[in-house]
Amino acid sequence: MTRVGAAPADPLIPVTSESGRWSPAFLNGLMDIALASKGDSMWPLTRWVSSYRRDWLASDVLAGVTLAAYAIPVSLAYATLAGLPPHCGIYCYLLGGLAYALFGTSRQLAIGPTSAIAMLVGTTVAGMAEGDPVRWAGIASLTALVVAGLAALAWLLRLSVLMNFVSETILLGFKAGAALTIALTQLPKLFGVPGGGDHFFERLGILARQIPETNLVVLAFGLVALALLIFGDKWLPGRPVALGVVVLSIVVMSLSSLSDCGLNTVGELPQGLPEIRWPSLRLRDVDGVIPLAFACFLLSYIESVSAARTLAAKNGYEVDPRQELLGLSAANLVVAFGQGFPVAGGLSQSAINDKAGAKSPLALVVASVTLGTCLLFLSSLLMNLPTVVLAAVVLVAVKGLIDLKALRRLREISRFEFSISMVALIGVLLLGILKGVLLAAIVSLLMLITLAARPHVAFLGRIPCSRRYSDIERHPDNEHIPGVLIFRVESSLLYFNADFVRQVVWEKIRSAERLRLVVCDLSNSPWVDVAGSRLLSSLQEDLAKQGVSLCLAEAHARVRDLLRAEGLEHQVGNFGWHITIDQSLTEFEQSTCPTPSLF
Repeated sequence: MTRVGAAPADPLIPVTSESGRWSPAFLNGLMDIALASKGDSMWPLTRWVSSYRRDWLASDVLAGVTLAAYAIPVSLAYATLAGLPPHCGIYCYLLGGLAYALFGTSRQLAIGPTSAIAMLVGTTVAGMAEGDPVRWAGIASLTALVVAGLAALAWLLRLSVLMNFVSETILLGFKAGAALTIALTQLPKLFGVPGGGDHFFERLGILARQIPETNLVVLAFGLVALALLIFGDKWLPGRPVALGVVVLSIVVMSLSSLSDCGLNTVGELPQGLPEIRWPSLRLRDVDGVIPLAFACFLLSYIESVSAARTLAAKNGYEVDPRQELLGLSAANLVVAFGQGFPVAGGLSQSAINDKAGAKSPLALVVASVTLGTCLLFLSSLLMNLPTVVLAAVVLVAVKGLIDLKALRRLREISRFEFSISMVALIGVLLLGILKGVLLAAIVSLLMLITLAARPHVAFLGRIPCSRRYSDIERHPDNEHIPGVLIFRVESSLLYFNADFVRQVVWEKIRSAERLRLVVCDLSNSPWVDVAGSRLLSSLQEDLAKQGVSLCLAEAHARVRDLLRAEGLEHQVGNFGWHITIDQSLTEFEQSTCPTPSLF
């Protein structure tokens, strides 16, 4: 069989062989794609391996083992949050980390399940799986596969810049709403009651009615676990406190009869490494996978790049946002084949990796090897792990998603952006995680469009004792120039804001007395489209009918080219690169009055 990419007529290459292992032809194809890329931009492995230092090895090994110790309880908890068997979470960490180490550019980013994505998968897939656990697992794997495809497509189309359209303001509210939603799904486990409901307030009402049925033994066990986790994180930062709590709870359960008091346990986990195979379902088999995958992709990329940039700034290097798309694609691809669900780079797990001393992605490889060893030889030890402990792990993990300090500061700085953040929060609570994510993205875009459609139009006055001009509203001491109106649009002049600018400028013109000259300062308008140029043209024509002149000053090169193509230079006169506001005033005065300039 020929390799992928050897000729245009190559047949479709199977990904796996009949034994379920990777097809040699598929592996050859991946290698061909990597080698065909320019330089090593698609293959960061060559960069960090070639620059690897021997004195990093001990730190990376320690960090990898520490990350694995943190990952075991967290991945078990997040898998149950996603409605999947607990071992699926370990599969996600094991496979996702290995793939990211090959393609990612962050040295400390840890890839695995995150609370928001796990909750998103759990709540959304519940309506698709119809109670069938096999179908549930198939949909989760299919979602990871689609996320991988979306990330790869975004990499090919260089769409990493578009992710910046979801602002930190939106994410602040979304994360808080997601944290409250996730916490409410875990509280019934903490109280030992069944819980129920599809939406936040419905779950809250059901939990309130079930509180009298609380299992006090389960509640006490969960509160002790919560206390140990909270104080352990405070007293032993960067240490695998959660693993210690898990081990302690297993020992207590194994040596006591608490299981007779209603304490549910994880049960027996399958021993061995995950089987590599295609997801059992196809896109046409499930309705709604594309919106779910898009939301997961949006979340995973934003969360991953935010965490990667934070750690890169701390450690003095840079990450490539576009290459991170390929890293996420690879991670989700192998996770999909390994019966997992979508993964991302979470800040909490990455911080653990960083604090433990990780110097390179080798730490992820060590963590994967450690997790694989545990699956092969130690999986039976987790059988007596109480599910209430996993609920406690989730509750402690999601508390970091609610940043009250940042919300208070945002409220003080900008009430407008704070209200948008609250829209995202309430949207998650009312509509659920999936629709909340999409609402957050839509609100971000609407916010940008609103700001762009109503730009600030500054009216300028001369700074005293100078030949410079600034916003007279912000600087009331600026000098008014009789008979002259100077305005500056604080954005590009485009089709969707041209009418607003026209309205604002004409309101000011109508209120001006004995107006002779209007000067448009284009220094803050990097682009003017056809609608913007026609705005200036119609403004000149209407002003001319009233005996008022229009001058353009300080236009950028691309703007001058378009305005000249529209013939505007014949209407308003020269607006070359050297024409400033002050020069426009001087030339106008010289052309209309031979006496010395009054300006």
